[in-house]
Amino acid sequence: MTARRAVRRTATAGLLAACSVVALRLWVLEPLVVGSDSMEPTLREGAVVLLLKTGDPDRAAPGALVVFESPADGRTTVKRAVAREGQTVALEDSVLVVDGRPAAEPFVDRRSTDGEWFGPVTVPPRHVFVLGDNRALSLDSRDYGSVPVSAVEAVVLHRGTTG
Repeated sequence: MTARRAVRRTATAGLLAACSVVALRLWVLEPLVVGSDSMEPTLREGAVVLLLKTGDPDRAAPGALVVFESPADGRTTVKRAVAREGQTVALEDSVLVVDGRPAAEPFVDRRSTDGEWFGPVTVPPRHVFVLGDNRALSLDSRDYGSVPVSAVEAVVLHRGTTG
């Protein structure tokens, strides 16, 4: 093999690798810096998370941390999906109740939420109901309604450290 051919192969491999990284970043994985304290204690403001961009509607399954453009302020936001279409959601004295049953939420700091009441509401077709883990300070579906599943851009794949 000539030196010219070796250089060409190396350059081609490097170009393919660079294109793969760009494609991966554009369509599959993306880092995001958390911009608010609405998901504390799960995600602190300034934490870096790795997002998985996927076309799968199950990305908005209850319990998933989902990313979408907030109807409240247009910013990219992270919230927890707590209910899907057809489910009934309520907060009863700060306890999340889905379909008439209290939901287990070990990630919510009960000391910071007291006496909150909401609903019940039924999640419309092809929507997801989202809440921040820091219920006392979160703008979420209680304020702007359920989010269309099609608006969910990504799911949090990995929770990093504070940036």
